[in-house]
Amino acid sequence: MPLDPVSPWPALAAFVLVFALMAGLARLLPAPQENSRYASIDGLRGYLAFGVFVHHASIWYFYLPAGVWKVPPSALYTHLGQSSVMLFFMITGFLFFGKLLAARAGAPLDWLRLAVGRLLRLLPLYLLMVAALLLVVAVVSDWRLQQPPLALLKAVLRWLAFTVQGAPDVNGLLGTSRIVAGVTWSLPYEWFFYLSLPGLALLVLPRGRWPGAAVLLVGALGLAAMLYLWRPLAEFLAGFLGGMLAAVLLRWPPLPRFAASPAASALALGLLLALVLGFEQGRGPAQTALLSAFFCLVAAGTNLFGLLSHRASRALGELAYGIYLLHGLLLFVCFKLLLGQDLALRLSPLQFWLLVLGLVPALLGLGLASFSTIERPAMARVDALTAWLRARRKAAI
Repeated sequence: MPLDPVSPWPALAAFVLVFALMAGLARLLPAPQENSRYASIDGLRGYLAFGVFVHHASIWYFYLPAGVWKVPPSALYTHLGQSSVMLFFMITGFLFFGKLLAARAGAPLDWLRLAVGRLLRLLPLYLLMVAALLLVVAVVSDWRLQQPPLALLKAVLRWLAFTVQGAPDVNGLLGTSRIVAGVTWSLPYEWFFYLSLPGLALLVLPRGRWPGAAVLLVGALGLAAMLYLWRPLAEFLAGFLGGMLAAVLLRWPPLPRFAASPAASALALGLLLALVLGFEQGRGPAQTALLSAFFCLVAAGTNLFGLLSHRASRALGELAYGIYLLHGLLLFVCFKLLLGQDLALRLSPLQFWLLVLGLVPALLGLGLASFSTIERPAMARVDALTAWLRARRKAAI
């Protein structure tokens, strides 16, 4: 009996494989902090990024013959992409709104360090992704300039600006964003939330702990510029609200106590099952409510019977940003440059998914390399760069 191209078995096999591989690769990464407050979130990140990879792999199966990039005809494979990104938004909302709640309780909040940390966390690897995208465009274009230099420069600048103004085709290559599986659409939402934090601080913090005028001005101008260039959708902003709600509920003592129980893990899995069985897509008020309830449990410590707190899962979480940004390049290079359209079209569903499973070690290798050589060194410079900027500011006064 031939394999159904949207059978759940390839997805299950992919997640089992990535866990097994990470159990070995975890030795190449620093041991996770045993006392981490959010170990379950650390473990969740990697599976979300990997879910987006499986989601886009499924899209490629149908994109190759039809030439139309759209969600796969499967609730499971659709949720692996859409719901995973929504949970990423919830993680951001939870962690950074949580910083405001901690500051209200008296913890110090260094706005300059927060900004430097976000910049060094997101920008270096993003620049590498854009450079790789431009290299692929050049290869596909046979190294020929196919649009006026000024138009090419404008397109590249829009990519460098985190695609706030969209992800334009580069050098006349139609569907340039397919090279990276279109993943950059979520990054403007992340920056929008970061720029919203000073305004949220006015609502959360007492007057004596409000951010300074410079911080408020940068946040306000940044938001104004983004809203002029880009229109966020409320359904995605709701994801950040779900994370903020979790940050508030976490301070209610009964929630962490319940979250540590096996019943909470069972409930969390039940919520995911209800989401996949009850809804074809991950977008909508009911879906966001289910995801928010699931995330509240995970943020409070629910670890899905130990899976999320396992060292292999938390090691995978370290690679999440690299997996998220780079997996599209891997899929494009595999199906378009190495395999070729004609051969790819002749793959049976079983052969297709076996090939995707074969890409998993390469994907983890990319994630490990990017984390070790780009992400971790950049994050190690946060304190030094923050101190340097603070010294420069004082010297200028």
